[in-house]
Amino acid sequence: MTQSQPTITPKLEDPKFGFNEYAERLNGRAAMVGFLLTVVIEYVTNQGVLSWLGLK
Repeated sequence: MTQSQPTITPKLEDPKFGFNEYAERLNGRAAMVGFLLTVVIEYVTNQGVLSWLGLK
């Protein structure tokens, strides 16, 4: 007996966790927003990150 092959490929949703394209894109966008906010806060307060942490 031969088994017949399926004719339709199921459409599976991409996982939302782990190393996948969605997670990497979300992480990249969060990093860009965080970097931009850091630059804006440094510009407004005239203090760097080291000053915020009390290291300078």
